[in-house]
Amino acid sequence: MHLLLKWKRERIVAVQPVNDFHENVASAVDRSVDCAARPIIDLRGVVKVYETPAGPFVALKGIDLKVERGEFLAVVGKSGSGKSTLINMFTGIDHPTDGEVIVADTPIRRLSEGQMAEWRGRTMGIVFQFFQLLPTLTVVENVMIPMDLAGMYSLSERYTRAMHLLEQVGMADDAHKFPATLSVGQAQRAAIARALANDPPIVVADEPTGNLDTRNAALVFDLFVSLAEAGKTIVMVTHDDELARRTQRTVTIADGRIVDEVRR
Repeated sequence: MHLLLKWKRERIVAVQPVNDFHENVASAVDRSVDCAARPIIDLRGVVKVYETPAGPFVALKGIDLKVERGEFLAVVGKSGSGKSTLINMFTGIDHPTDGEVIVADTPIRRLSEGQMAEWRGRTMGIVFQFFQLLPTLTVVENVMIPMDLAGMYSLSERYTRAMHLLEQVGMADDAHKFPATLSVGQAQRAAIARALANDPPIVVADEPTGNLDTRNAALVFDLFVSLAEAGKTIVMVTHDDELARRTQRTVTIADGRIVDEVRR
């Protein structure tokens, strides 16, 4: 009899977590759906003022911008219009004077410098116009750096992953070369591989084709298209109107304001 009661009690205890499990799954699904519905980049009334010897300079004037998950967005505008300042806001490179910046469900103004560095390493892949490859490291070592800084992947996995990324951008044969020996197009493709090192959900490219010839510019752009098709969110700052027209949406900035928006 005692054994029977003990068995029944254990059965009751065993059944309860199953119910909890289903509730947790349902809750997780709800959170996932809610998360997917929210924009991955959300700028609300963002203002940026720089103090200069000539007085305050307002670089951004109340920017409201939402970027959906998996979207390929182009940001265009003349030099000095505020394009680079804008991307500095949601990459966390700079802070707004006023307004709210929420990226990947994180209000990034509230992060400390240390938290910001870790968050950026895991969330953002940034491709610069001038590549920013470290000259004393080989290409594959450059790609491995973000993994090391963010503590992503094991030591044995980092090299394998870096080589896989270089293969994806057509640079596997050049993995052990130094940046100085690369062509401009090769250097940019290596920089894209590095930006993808930690599998970030967002890739931000600041004039990524500005120093490339037509052929290499097309190759780099096609890489971004394939990344967007794979679910990455791509934000590209460009002066190339033809490339901008091939993205899903183009936002035009002038004098620190969004003055036009075209969806395709």
